Amino acid sequence: MRWLFATVLFVGWIGSAAAEVVASGEDGFVSEHELLLGAPPERVYEALTAEVHRWWDPAHSYSGDAANLYLEARALGCFCEKLPASGGSVAHMQVAFADPGKTLRLLGGLGPLQGMGASGAMQFSLQPIEGGTLLKYRYTVSGFSPEGMGELAEPVDRVQLGQLRRLQSYLGSNP
Repeated sequence: MRWLFATVLFVGWIGSAAAEVVASGEDGFVSEHELLLGAPPERVYEALTAEVHRWWDPAHSYSGDAANLYLEARALGCFCEKLPASGGSVAHMQVAFADPGKTLRLLGGLGPLQGMGASGAMQFSLQPIEGGTLLKYRYTVSGFSPEGMGELAEPVDRVQLGQLRRLQSYLGSNP
C-alpha cells in the first residue's frame, strides 16, 4: 500500500498532465497516448531499449537510480533493475515482441501493480513521419483489487505519461 500511496502523491505533483484512460472497469483499464518524437523510429527504438536508464524517472525505480535499469530487446528479454545495495534485482516486465524500429511489446505490471499480481501488455508502436516518429503507446492492465482496478487507472496512466514525456524530452523537441 505504501507504493500505491507514493504513486498517488507523485501523480499529484505531476498536476495537469493529460491522462488518456480509454477504458476502465472493475477488472482492468486501458491507457493510450500518442506522442510526436523528433527522431527516426530506429533511434526511438534504441532509446526505448538500450537507453532506458538515461530517461526513466529514478523516482519510479526500486533502487532510486535509473542507471540500474536495463532492457534486453529480444523475446523473453527482461526489463530489469539491479539492486546494488542488497545484491538483488527486480524484473519489472518481460519482452514479448521486439521488432526494431517498429514495435516493442512488454508484459507485466509496474510498481504497485506487480505486488497486486496484476498483469498488463504495454505496446510501443513507432511510425515514421516527416521529421521524426509518431509513437503510439497502449497499456492494457487486468487484475483484481478490492477497490476495483479502475481506481488505479488514472494514477498509473499519469505516471506512464510522465515517463513518455521524459523519453520525448530525451530525444529532443517535437517535429
